[in-house]
Amino acid sequence: MPDELDPAQPLEPPGDDTRMADAASAALARARAAARDRGLRPGMKPRRRLRPDGDQTRSGAGRDGRDPTLLGEQLDRLLIDRGWKVDVAVGSVMGRWAEIVGPDIAAHVEPVTFTEGVLTVRADSTAWATQMKLLASSVLARVEEEIGAGAVSKLKVLGPASPTWSRGRHRSPDSRGPRDTYG
Repeated sequence: MPDELDPAQPLEPPGDDTRMADAASAALARARAAARDRGLRPGMKPRRRLRPDGDQTRSGAGRDGRDPTLLGEQLDRLLIDRGWKVDVAVGSVMGRWAEIVGPDIAAHVEPVTFTEGVLTVRADSTAWATQMKLLASSVLARVEEEIGAGAVSKLKVLGPASPTWSRGRHRSPDSRGPRDTYG
């Protein structure tokens, strides 16, 4: 074959564009020389470079500080940072009260407040208030199983709420309620 190309000789483009071809072949020669100086050969895959602090430029399979975190992890971190962990745990006890103490007790006793380690519950009758005072230690043990030890230190049991007679804007501070003679 008389028209075989020699890879060592540069190609000559047809026409007067020899000046551009010379610039392109000179740039290619410089790039090849630079690659040879760095130890690269044709067909080699480029190596990954490490950042100056030793961290890779891509994340890879392991987790690092740039990866997104799960929503649950973020919420746990927020609760711990703000000091709300115990309050949220007790709030879950108040929300799952029937599941924790059972449907019989939950039908007659409901949680009212939680302040400074004291869980206050209100019974719908004095008999159930007495029963809850007797069951207080077992209810506290069950609550500790659910949310952990030390969150609730005391269970305060209240009886049924008595009706209030102080209604309306205009009322007398020394009113005796229904026993008053109203006149």
